[in-house]
Amino acid sequence: MNLTEFNQSDRCEHFSCPERSGSPAVYILLYACSAAVVLLTVCGNMLVIISVLHFKQLHTATNMLVLSLAVSDFLVGALLMPSMLIWTIESCWIFGRDFCISSWLISGFLTISSIYNIALIAVDRYLALSNPFLYMNRVSVRITGIVIVCVWCVVLAYNSAFLYFSVSFMGSLMCPGECSLYLNEVSYVIDLILSFIFPLSVIIILYTRVFVIAKKHATAIRELNNHTRPKTQKITSHSMKSERKAAKVLGILVSVFLMCLLPYFIYSLLGDVIEIQTESFQKVSIVFCLNSTINPVIYALFYPWFRRCIKLIITLRIFQTDSALINILS
Repeated sequence: MNLTEFNQSDRCEHFSCPERSGSPAVYILLYACSAAVVLLTVCGNMLVIISVLHFKQLHTATNMLVLSLAVSDFLVGALLMPSMLIWTIESCWIFGRDFCISSWLISGFLTISSIYNIALIAVDRYLALSNPFLYMNRVSVRITGIVIVCVWCVVLAYNSAFLYFSVSFMGSLMCPGECSLYLNEVSYVIDLILSFIFPLSVIIILYTRVFVIAKKHATAIRELNNHTRPKTQKITSHSMKSERKAAKVLGILVSVFLMCLLPYFIYSLLGDVIEIQTESFQKVSIVFCLNSTINPVIYALFYPWFRRCIKLIITLRIFQTDSALINILS
């Protein structure tokens, strides 16, 4: 989101969409690649959604958070990426004023939702590793679901109110072929803190703690392996290993998310300090959106259960009787 003082008549007088450069074959290739990325994003996250919803073994608190993130990523691929990629290829906004305003509403809602979904995953891993017995007894699928629904509702209400009160004048100030958002200084600072700085701080602090705890668990597991253990110690060791593995995979997911978010975050911080062109904003937005494409790939690489689910879904075995009870974790 960019912060700019401007004279509207001067802006529109000097604004024009650049003419196309390059051969038609290049544009066909760009559109084909864009369609492939959108299709991969939508289908990949749809597989995650179906897997978690269908198979009973995946109905855990952590997987509810993975489901929430997959829904957010699916909506990014279905609602946001097509117009963003076309805007970048054409170097001009061709969808009109109303769709531009809708796109900003959708973009803000999904961006903030994704960040807070990742923050919830960090909270979940921290609680699971710092106090596993309390986590198993207190954190249920139902409670996690209620928290997720509350977060989505709060984010939607905040983003709608923010756009209504802070940038309600945007539609009348846009030039033809342009789709930009202009905020006053107070709104910009509030949005930056609530949308980026606070959730990012939570993610970084908690995952730093997670890796410190995981290291202690690794040491404890090695000590347990050096002695003859009763059954309760074996169960504890297995539980600790399971939680550490989950923390590792989700840590990779969080790290990739932060790398994709970093250019967008830097743009948000420096957009009012230095002159940044629309093309730069388009590029950092696409990098952020590509995170929604990458997440299902991370699941496929590190989660054997997800690969089994894909096979069952593609072969249509999920339509068989009692397919939801298939053991996919062994």
